[in-house]
Amino acid sequence: MVVALIERIAKDNIMEWIDQDKRALLVTGARQVGKTFLIRQCLKESNSSFLEINFIENPDYINIFENVKDSKDFLLRLSLVSDRELSEQSIIFLDEVQEVKDLVTKIKFLVDEGKFRYILSGSLLGVELNNLKSAPVGYMKILEMYPLSFNEFIQALGVSSKVIQQLKQNYLEKTRVDEFVHGKMLELFNLYLIVGGMPQAVNTYLDTNDLKKVSNIQNDIVRLYRADFSKYEEKYKLRLKEIYDELPGQLNRKNKRFQLNTLGKGMCFDRVKNDFLWLKDAGVALPVYNIAEPVLPLILNENRHLFKLFVSDVGLLTNMYSDSVKISILKQESSINNGALFENVIAQELVAKGFSVYYYNSKKYGELDFVIELDGKVLPLEIKSGKDYKRHSALNNVLSIDEYNIEKAFIFSQGNVEEDQKRIYYPIYMILFLENTSLSNSIYKLDLNGLF
Repeated sequence: MVVALIERIAKDNIMEWIDQDKRALLVTGARQVGKTFLIRQCLKESNSSFLEINFIENPDYINIFENVKDSKDFLLRLSLVSDRELSEQSIIFLDEVQEVKDLVTKIKFLVDEGKFRYILSGSLLGVELNNLKSAPVGYMKILEMYPLSFNEFIQALGVSSKVIQQLKQNYLEKTRVDEFVHGKMLELFNLYLIVGGMPQAVNTYLDTNDLKKVSNIQNDIVRLYRADFSKYEEKYKLRLKEIYDELPGQLNRKNKRFQLNTLGKGMCFDRVKNDFLWLKDAGVALPVYNIAEPVLPLILNENRHLFKLFVSDVGLLTNMYSDSVKISILKQESSINNGALFENVIAQELVAKGFSVYYYNSKKYGELDFVIELDGKVLPLEIKSGKDYKRHSALNNVLSIDEYNIEKAFIFSQGNVEEDQKRIYYPIYMILFLENTSLSNSIYKLDLNGLF
């Protein structure tokens, strides 16, 4: 199979680190999201002098680097595995570093020593090193990688930047998309529901256009995940496989909130809390928590006992359903309910863009699929897969409540762009443009003249 060079959003972050950052860089994320491949690509394209040490491909290295005492001890051991003389400021790429947990916690000393620069990568780091993000502060930049976003996916398939720019203009100006382009973009979105964003699955599709071969790759990835589950279930008595296998059925419910009673009669959240946290920290599941009210700050209204649990990649989710579902998606049959798949894509996109994602459910007003903070304001998001996308009583109820002071809401569906007072209708594929406004100039100097 010819592996295509898929352009990843994370590439710019890694290249920027190579050019100017003296801290170590830790690239983390779920298995098979393309961390190792992208790091190698960036190091080669930048003509960097580097040494790669992979602790899974070379398990003997684990014994060599375990229990490193200090930077001098590390450099001594490094000389044992290096097959060449390294120059000053060479980059040491430590891959699958979760296998040598103590090494990550000692990165401060290696950065301080200053002879080399360090880029680290690994899976399950959120599980193995749960407190890693609070240490070592100031010495390590952390970059989270995800499966290919819809934007990365369509670029990999060859959609031109000119088309994407025109679509973005339609999004910003709230103007209708050309019907031909709109139809083609919906076809691409439906294909994304099946192929998803795992790089190997995308490359297989690009190389063969064979969805059966894509499915085989997805099955292999899930087998890797399940092998991880087995290791931790045995050690910590968790119920990871059981919960993961429940996700398609849970998301197919009208109320997509995870029902604990499917795991056992009388099951309470406190008994299985660690299982859900493991799946989140491993990057294989995305929790979306309930909020009591859609008002800022959203985090203060969060209820972690009530949540929806999405799969990290929509292709993996779709592959858990029958082949007839995939056929119905490709034929765009109106009889199939794609609500769970549509919502899964939205959850993926929002998390990858750095949003804190919630949902709202009230017996009095109804349920909002997602609630986020966009540019300092509460923004409800409704996701509709059917033709009745203008029916949304819960959203109407919430928008009518003065004290919530919600200025607008987005409805993503298969329809075209349309604006109706506070309600803005966007095609489902336009989720790729939803992001907080970034500062064009982050330099700000306060004028203190007259205070001295």
